[in-house]
Amino acid sequence: MSMGNQAEAYLCIDRLTKDFDSQDGSVYRAVDNVSLRIQQGEIFALLGPSGCGKTSLLRMLGGFDLPTSGTITLGGQDMAELAPFDRPTNMMFQSYALFPHLSVWDNIAFGLRREGLPKVQVAERVDAMLKLVQLGKFAQRKPHQLSGGQQQRVALARSLAKQPKLLLLDEPLGALDKKLREETQIELVNIVESVGVTCVLVTHDQEEAMAMASRIGVMSEGSILQVGAPRELYESPATRFVADFIGNVNLMDGTLVVDEPDHVEINCTDVRHYVGHGITGHVGMAVTVALRPEKIRISSKPPVLVEGAPPAPFNQVKGRIKDLVYFGSDTLYHLKLASGAILKVTQSNTERHPDDTLSWEDEAYAWWSPSAHVVLTQ
Repeated sequence: MSMGNQAEAYLCIDRLTKDFDSQDGSVYRAVDNVSLRIQQGEIFALLGPSGCGKTSLLRMLGGFDLPTSGTITLGGQDMAELAPFDRPTNMMFQSYALFPHLSVWDNIAFGLRREGLPKVQVAERVDAMLKLVQLGKFAQRKPHQLSGGQQQRVALARSLAKQPKLLLLDEPLGALDKKLREETQIELVNIVESVGVTCVLVTHDQEEAMAMASRIGVMSEGSILQVGAPRELYESPATRFVADFIGNVNLMDGTLVVDEPDHVEINCTDVRHYVGHGITGHVGMAVTVALRPEKIRISSKPPVLVEGAPPAPFNQVKGRIKDLVYFGSDTLYHLKLASGAILKVTQSNTERHPDDTLSWEDEAYAWWSPSAHVVLTQ
């Protein structure tokens, strides 16, 4: 979604900045002039490495930190002067922060009782939340009697019980093991979407962001570098940082040597790239070619180029297998090129017993199509 008109968005973040005083007296800028537009009912992920500012941004949305400058509006309401408990938001922390001495039922009811809701409404709301997260039969258990995934659902139910307009999730699945985390991602999305609440999710796990969010904002050093759907960020990264942070990628620095409207040619140390589209640039400029490992073919035999592919020596290299990792569904090869650089290649294991097998120290050829690359100028 484009930045658009403020009236078209539900959550509007405008030129938001947050500074912190450092111990040495200097000022550290955690969030730097961030603007975002998020639609009602959207699950939006803030993705970036530790220290990039994503949690500081989330805490300002929740009212736990006040902005140094900039504005936040939710459904047309200015959030700047509202304390956390007065905001129509709720935040679910990575630790879940469940009360160990209370039952599941009482944990979910806690916030509702604090608001002074009548007992009948509290009971109706809690029972509805237990049904939503499918934990009705665990209502009288204590948190320590639940699995990590069940505790996560209790925390989510408690966050949703107060019917917030905005749900904030801070690394919500970080405490779960990999398999349970993958299972819970879909479950969590289904629950959030069934309620229809607008959700902002913070994570450093790009797979989690891509699995859960309809759009992602990639952050680095306090700034938003790119916003887009998962597929857009993966296939068309705008910067070297985004290409490297989202998924696995080969990054090759080179020089633009041919610049035509329908194609460009780029010289890199080990290969000459033929890219089947034009770019905004000029001959002689420095560029970076981003090439995803799964878009490369690898074989012990020289490539058989398909019709329309550029002739040799474009888009093909020869090297030696220095490492390989078998993942079951696919195999990752590290192909050492003439310069000593490593080209990462992923090949799907579609055959149980393939004819063309590669092993350590084997000589191999790799090649790719003119549409496989992304050319980065920043």
